Amino acid sequence: MIERTIFREEHQIFRETVRRFVEREIVPFHAKWEEDGIVPRELWLKAGSAGLLCCTVPEEYGGMGLDYLFDVVVFEELWRSGASGPGFLIHTDLVATYILSFGTEEQKRKWLPRMVSGEAIGSLGMTEPHAGSDLKAIRTRAVRDGDEFVVNGQKVFISNGQLCDFIVLATKTDSHAGAKGVTLFIVESDRPGFKRGRNLEKLGMKAQDTSELFFDNVRIPAGNLLGKEGKGFAQMMTKLSQERLAQAIRSATVAETVIDWTLQYTSERSAFGQKLANFQNTQFKLADLKTKATVARVFTDKCIALFMEGKLDPVDAAMAKMFTSELHCETVDECLQLFGGWGYMWEYPIARAYADARIVKIAGGSIEIMKTIIARQMYSQRGFDIQKNGAAS
Repeated sequence: MIERTIFREEHQIFRETVRRFVEREIVPFHAKWEEDGIVPRELWLKAGSAGLLCCTVPEEYGGMGLDYLFDVVVFEELWRSGASGPGFLIHTDLVATYILSFGTEEQKRKWLPRMVSGEAIGSLGMTEPHAGSDLKAIRTRAVRDGDEFVVNGQKVFISNGQLCDFIVLATKTDSHAGAKGVTLFIVESDRPGFKRGRNLEKLGMKAQDTSELFFDNVRIPAGNLLGKEGKGFAQMMTKLSQERLAQAIRSATVAETVIDWTLQYTSERSAFGQKLANFQNTQFKLADLKTKATVARVFTDKCIALFMEGKLDPVDAAMAKMFTSELHCETVDECLQLFGGWGYMWEYPIARAYADARIVKIAGGSIEIMKTIIARQMYSQRGFDIQKNGAAS
């Protein structure tokens, strides 16, 4: 099989540390957290103490100043264990990145050290009941009142929503300006008027708190503005490649992991007097999935390398997200079938992986959005503008 070459020795040493942490602090308790619908705050503090949060944050802000591959290691080891509960990815890969990229010096020094330690849990507030992939259509408003802004609106499907200490919130500061009216703010969760709704009951990822959030005349100082007023949509667009790459990393890792589980199971389980591994159907199914998983891994690792060089094209990220997401869902479906009735039992990791998988075709931009992005570039390279010619919106 093709060897992965993007990691160095220090990454592999760190991987062993992360793997031990996951096996000791997460795996034995994850089933209980699924029943609770949330992981304990103590886990975040332990993860911070072990150096698992926000690995790329510079030392001047309390971090270790490591490269992106250290974050990748953490994400891969969580997904490889089947631990979908800890919302470290949103906290590390998105919220901390927004603050690093667009925050003032004061904002960075206030939040980043606490994010690294796990004392402050970050969340990203973008999706609304009527605005999912179309972020220009958000209705949460922030109206200036002297040196403050007053925020009203609601968000939904917000990861870390029950636990978060602050939210990077997308608002409209000019409801008539479309994308140019979107502004980002840092909103602390202890401000009067902020209310957490219910912890949403999901198909999968049951241990990760996912919430409705409500803002009723929440007053925030102008100093909480993240970046410049009216530049929020442009700021969000700069992070889409990273968000979609993270989804590809997840899906490529889960596909490989589920194939390994199935190889083990079919090597041990018998039917009609022989091991399941001896049936040609088993061999053909797994050979097909392994080939696709290898292609996904090579492409994803190439995208990781390009991202670290600052060269990851948004369309390449969309292709990686689309291909790996579809493979992720195909793999858990085909492999669950090989487990037979036991694959449908929640006590088996394959059942949890199946339930967790469906979100990947939606999160980080739906599959349909990815296909639209890819198609637009294909046509634009030939001088045909899909939008102007009315073929797609």
